[in-house]
Amino acid sequence: MATILHNTMHILVAFTLPPLLLGIINRTKALFAGRVGPPLLQPYYDLIRLFQKGSVFSTTTTWVFRAGPVVGLVTVALAVLMIPLVGSNAPISFKGDLILLAYLLGLNRFFTASAALDTGSPFEGMGAAREVTYACLAEPAFFLGLLVLARLTGSLQLAEMLGDLLAPSHWRTAGASLFLVMLSWCIVLLVENCRIPFDDPNTHLELTMIHEVMVLDHSGPAFGMILYAASLKLFLFGALIVRIAIPFATGAMWFGWPVFLGGMFVVAVAIGVLESTMARVRLTHIPTLLVTACLLSGFGILTLVR
Repeated sequence: MATILHNTMHILVAFTLPPLLLGIINRTKALFAGRVGPPLLQPYYDLIRLFQKGSVFSTTTTWVFRAGPVVGLVTVALAVLMIPLVGSNAPISFKGDLILLAYLLGLNRFFTASAALDTGSPFEGMGAAREVTYACLAEPAFFLGLLVLARLTGSLQLAEMLGDLLAPSHWRTAGASLFLVMLSWCIVLLVENCRIPFDDPNTHLELTMIHEVMVLDHSGPAFGMILYAASLKLFLFGALIVRIAIPFATGAMWFGWPVFLGGMFVVAVAIGVLESTMARVRLTHIPTLLVTACLLSGFGILTLVR
């Protein structure tokens, strides 16, 4: 019964909270700018409005363009169900599920970039090229961090890597490694979710866009699925950072959920503060930041070698 309640809570939080994170980020940025800002629930209103509209498809596109938003949403939704938000249980969990997580995120990126290329637009092709180029550096940083957790816990199952085996005692014995991984994943979160200083989600200048330029031709429900999948991806990486920063693997379900939700609120506010106090860096400087993320995760592995 406890497992059913935990999985139900996991699904409710994982699929209802992500758009609220975008609302918190926007309100934080508005506060720094001295404005009232949009309502916290504005992302939900936008999604409802988009799903009520019709879709327009170019005659030059194929099934790849239509499949891109669907595959992107399904893959990231499955990935969210594999991350234990509280305790050591997740709705989808099995030995070696770390490998499936890798393939899901890779498939998400592949279909998103393929849908952009399918339009035949040079701007969207440029965005897809930048996306996969930066992914070559962002993905190693992410998976090197997962290797640190696998080495520390002796398991390739995400529920065990981020669950009870990631106890507070690990911060005493391997705190330096966990801190380096957390810093690396903060950089990965920003680049994977098109946040400043890597990308500006509010820009409309095609020559400087990375992620946003790939979805210029999508509309209606397809664009709604893309926006919702983007919020789920933000939730996914934010949850990973919270689980490392706050190792509340106590099994106390009703204590863990408020702590987790508070941690996600802090992550959203931190993103809003960062975007309000920093400018976007030049495209030529982005690889330097991503290499830094790789080095941080790499040093995290080295500190575990005895």
